[in-house]
Amino acid sequence: MTSEDSRAEQREDGTGGPAPDAVRGTPRGAAPAPLSILDLATVGVGYTPAQALAATTTLAQSAEQWGYHRFWVAEHHGMPGVASSTPAVLLAHLGARTTTLRLGSGGVMLPNHAPLAIAEQFGLLEALHPGRIDLGLGRAPGTDPATARALRRGLGEGADDFPHQLAELTHFLDGSFPAEHPYARLTAVPKGEGRPPVWLLGSSGFSARLAGRLGLPFAFAHHFSSTNTLPALDLYRSEFRPSAVLDEPYALIGVSAVAADGEAEARRLARSAALGMLRLRLGNPGPIPTPEEAESHPYSPAEADFVDDWLGNVVLGSPGEVADGLEALRKRTGVDELMVTSHIHGHEARLRSYGLIAGAYGLTGAPAAGS
Repeated sequence: MTSEDSRAEQREDGTGGPAPDAVRGTPRGAAPAPLSILDLATVGVGYTPAQALAATTTLAQSAEQWGYHRFWVAEHHGMPGVASSTPAVLLAHLGARTTTLRLGSGGVMLPNHAPLAIAEQFGLLEALHPGRIDLGLGRAPGTDPATARALRRGLGEGADDFPHQLAELTHFLDGSFPAEHPYARLTAVPKGEGRPPVWLLGSSGFSARLAGRLGLPFAFAHHFSSTNTLPALDLYRSEFRPSAVLDEPYALIGVSAVAADGEAEARRLARSAALGMLRLRLGNPGPIPTPEEAESHPYSPAEADFVDDWLGNVVLGSPGEVADGLEALRKRTGVDELMVTSHIHGHEARLRSYGLIAGAYGLTGAPAAGS
């Protein structure tokens, strides 16, 4: 670890840093914790990327009306079923079409980018939509190795350099490089009075430990790494050091959730996501298949086991069943916020799922039951 990394881990002055109330959400309706959404601008079979992005825009506007706290989009590359390859571009668009909803990256894969470029992008977003932007950072490539090499050409750094990259990005955001640093005279512009809070994202213990030591909020990918959820959260809390950003830990988890009229219909919808993930794991990514295709697919025994395991990690059923399942998960993990994601085929089904969940929690503006 370099001396700059060490300074980043010990940094508690908060120069230019975000206020704690930019991190913590407020529960609404009958929800015991803030509810948020992670969206991937899902492209299903029979839809175009343009239609998927339009659906994401409608979803963000609906989420604001319903009372969700924040809306994050994620960086992925080379995946025909995901249109959110460039979070900053999509967030600028969503910000122009919403007014109060917090918007953020869940996340930007920092090793794919120069820290100065990310500081400029999110400084610009903060200038466009002040007080509404979150900068969630991950260390995974968000793609296959060949695409990662193409993205990182000339950067010369990877996931192992994440702490150094994070320290550099933080200094750019705060304008706080030490005088002797080679970048001390550089400024990431535009730079306003505030800047977006930085979140660390993870699916293992690395980012959990780093987030704790830096006193940063932490988001864990329970939706695809559920076996690591409790160990990572325990590590984050045990390693936490108070900072200018937070005086105590603040964690959320991403949760796959599908609500429909009943458990059978919700499971039918969720199988489309399961088959899409199976194909991705087999090196054959594509648009999210239809529920009919997922029902008729000739699964091998190993594939059937994979799908069953995947569905076992999805909170699904009627709105009430989903709310009960989410609350049980919140109590079991002790997290401060839940971020639901419904990566299923069909924009109408996805929109309705989020609406039904909002209604089950009695969020302000949520659609009535049965609508």
